[in-house]
Amino acid sequence: METTEIRPSIDITAIMSSTSQKHKNFVSEPMGDKSVNELAGIGEVLSKRLEAKGFDKAYVVLGQFLVLKKHKELFIDWMKDICQANSKQASECYQCISDWCDEFL
Repeated sequence: METTEIRPSIDITAIMSSTSQKHKNFVSEPMGDKSVNELAGIGEVLSKRLEAKGFDKAYVVLGQFLVLKKHKELFIDWMKDICQANSKQASECYQCISDWCDEFL
């Protein structure tokens, strides 16, 4: 008797579109004078913490990203230290800034 393995289908479009609308909006246009809370992964609580440390604008966070030479782990560790972001929040912010750089720098 032959058994048939059943595999769930994988929706590639769902995987490819896993970035948030906030991420898409941020990456779709120049940064200008956007507030830090417009970065993906940064909500009200983290934005207040970042603002209290002097990171009130997205371009200031971008500056730190560049100082850290676009290094993912260093940036994520910095986010955890500076505003107590969790890994998911810090990763989303990293990816948002990294994608913005790919588009505009």
